[in-house]
Amino acid sequence: MASKPLTGTKVFLMLVAFFGVVIGVNVTMMKLAIATLPGTDVDSPYAAGLTYDREISAAHDQAARNWQVNAHIERRADGGAMIQLEPRDAAGQPMTGLKFAGRLERPTDKRADLSVELSEAGIGLYRGNAAAVAPGQWDLVIEAEARGQRVFLSRNRVILN
Repeated sequence: MASKPLTGTKVFLMLVAFFGVVIGVNVTMMKLAIATLPGTDVDSPYAAGLTYDREISAAHDQAARNWQVNAHIERRADGGAMIQLEPRDAAGQPMTGLKFAGRLERPTDKRADLSVELSEAGIGLYRGNAAAVAPGQWDLVIEAEARGQRVFLSRNRVILN
């Protein structure tokens, strides 16, 4: 049996095929990685940096108010979740007339975040429901507005079973 000689053309074609496969796999993996986790916490780091001083000032103002906001979250059997808030002022009195908004944010995937509408269900009692909340770790973000200005912000890690 006669063996075929290894020519320069064959070596060139083998090198092109080898590097073509390597580059093709790298491009595919890169596209899948970018599509799976975008890797950003904020859409615009520049804009977030500009608002940094305002956030610090708002946090000092919030601490000076000395409000206590008790939050309770419960995952229901149907897969939804119920959020209940009980805000109290510095004197311990129930607070009414605030506009609360809630969000359940996935720490690992921003695309799974859920907004929760919270409405006043009684004197100083705010409730809201979220549908189809997957089990696992979530960040419960609570914001309150009064007269069009944010007066309260809270972020807490919760585990829903």
